[in-house]
Order: sequence, then C-alpha cells, then structure tokens
Amino acid sequence: MMNLLHNTEFLFSCPYVFRDRYDARKEYFDGSGTLYTGRVWETNFVADIKRFQLKEWKERGAGGKNIRFEFANNTMVSHVSEFPVGTYKKCHRHGPGYHVVLLSGEGYSYLWPGDPDAPANTWTEVKWKTGTLFVPPGRWWHQHFNTGREPARYLAIRWGGNKWKLAEYLDNQGVDKDVNEGGNQIEYPDQDPTIHRTYVERCAAKGVEVKMDEFNVRV
Repeated sequence: MMNLLHNTEFLFSCPYVFRDRYDARKEYFDGSGTLYTGRVWETNFVADIKRFQLKEWKERGAGGKNIRFEFANNTMVSHVSEFPVGTYKKCHRHGPGYHVVLLSGEGYSYLWPGDPDAPANTWTEVKWKTGTLFVPPGRWWHQHFNTGREPARYLAIRWGGNKWKLAEYLDNQGVDKDVNEGGNQIEYPDQDPTIHRTYVERCAAKGVEVKMDEFNVRV
C-alpha cells in the first residue's frame, strides 16, 4: 500500500473503519462459520489450524483432504490441505502468490515452468518440514511428496479469493482438472515415471511404506 499510495498520513491516520470486516460484536471471534460447496468455510476466526477438520478432495489424489477459508469479508484467503503417510499429490499449477507454510510432515516438492512434460533436469526441488515456507512461482507446475511418518498438512495463503474475484491471473480454476481436458492438473498415469521411482527409493531409505498402488500411477 505504501508503494501504491505513497502517503503516510492517509495510511496511518485515516479514521475510516471497515465495519463490513470487523464490527466489534462479541461473537466475532467465536469460530462460527458457514460451509459452502467446494469445501469453502466462511468465518472470521480459526482457533487451531492444525486440528481443523478437513473435507475429502478425491480429485487431487492420494486420499488428500482440504478446506478453503474465506475470512472476514476480505480479499486475502487461504486453504489447508493434508495428505497421508506414504503418498504424494497430483501435480498441478495455478496463479502466483500462494505462500505455503508446512504445519506438519516432512517431504519435498518439485516445481518447474513451461510444459507439463518438461524433463527432470529442469525441475527445482524444495525439501520441507514443519515450519518451512515456500512460494511456487505463478503458473509453475508443482507436486508435493510426503516422506515422513505423519500426515503432511500445509497452509497456503494468497491474495484474491473465491468470494471476491480480483483478477483473472489470480484465479485457481482447473487446479483439479486434467490438463488434457483443459485443466491445470497432471494425472498420475501421465506423470514422468521417474517421479514415482524416486519417491519409492526415498521412502524406502526412511523405512516408510508407500501406499500408492490403488492410484494407477505411472511407474
């Protein structure tokens, strides 16, 4: 905002109160909310993000769960996703600005620009654990792998929500739809075979059982 307005008096002294965001009512922070289709929870406050109950999201693969938060009638939104031990998610892409914070688990992610079938030597690998923060660049493919002994859960915070659309480039449509059908997700049978082989090797080195047999992955 400072770069946009370059006026400190307005930024720090403006008396206007956004009462549609916060109206000081007693129950404002009680954690109540409304659940909408698409795993969207509209609320003002979440007391414990690590224990918040998530909803199944089969389209993203590997028994994963997710909830999307719309907060306080605002334009900053977030979501929480979790996937089980011995699994990894399908690769997908979306717009810029998703700040991913690991809440639990241990593993790694691949990120790359351009074509979905780009060679492995163009991928960037990010190793993560509880507390790690990373930001996939806009429209880069990325895929998350759990090599730890507990479910991997992460919080992703971004600008531009589902309730208030800000710009087309921030939209997240098609993140769970096959790229061959016009979406932005690589299905398991279409992924580079080295992805699964590498994952199996890394899990074996840690004594973690891989649980991907039922998901028709390419090997």
